[in-house]
Amino acid sequence: MSHDEDGDERSLFFNEASTPQASSHSKPVTENPRPATKINPNAGHRDRLRQRFANAGEGALADYELLEMLLFRSLPRIDTKPIAKALITRFGSFGEVLGADPSLLMEVKGVKEATALDLKIVAAAARTMIRTGVLNREVLSSWNAVLDYCTAAMAYENKEQFRILFLDKKNALIADEVQQTGTVDHTPVYPREVLKRALELSATAIILVHNHPSGDPTPSRADIAMTKQIIDAIKPLGIAVHDHIIIGKSGHASMRGMQLI
Repeated sequence: MSHDEDGDERSLFFNEASTPQASSHSKPVTENPRPATKINPNAGHRDRLRQRFANAGEGALADYELLEMLLFRSLPRIDTKPIAKALITRFGSFGEVLGADPSLLMEVKGVKEATALDLKIVAAAARTMIRTGVLNREVLSSWNAVLDYCTAAMAYENKEQFRILFLDKKNALIADEVQQTGTVDHTPVYPREVLKRALELSATAIILVHNHPSGDPTPSRADIAMTKQIIDAIKPLGIAVHDHIIIGKSGHASMRGMQLI
């Protein structure tokens, strides 16, 4: 017998001798094996994506990859790449995904109510961040920030919204309100309601904003006529209309810039 074999035999004898024998009256001991740890098969891909974002920022990621990362939180154990790609294909762009109605988001396979809500929370957070850069600032000197905010807030809505930015005598934004929501191609606007709200807020100027869900920001004849009605209604009370901006997916149009008002 070799030294190793001898050692193994002694070890076996020791283990047998040191193990207490169960009596005829004792209950058999049942071991509780530790549950197997579930391994996320997507962990490696997610770590690489996060690292690329950490090293190079969002510019290093395609839109669907950034969307993938947002979906990580809602779908912790699911491959989110095909879902992200399906969302981009369905809605057209990252911004349009965030702007889509939750019911439409849930039509994409793999997107449940909680996931759709998470995407809407991200969209709201983005709007709030941009809005912070506009609120209580002199709007006319921060015009690009105003356009960025209006675009983030309205460009991807699937119904027309009529929004008013109310300004004080220093042209600082004191309120931003959606006055009406309409259909895909029309929003009812009531000049007396615009006037009433401007007086309630002690506004001395306003900027009118609405979106065209079709994507084309070109003002229609109805848009121009409605704007002139509002100007005529509030001008006698010393309230100015600085501009009427139309927001579309492809850009924006300024009625003041187009010399329509």
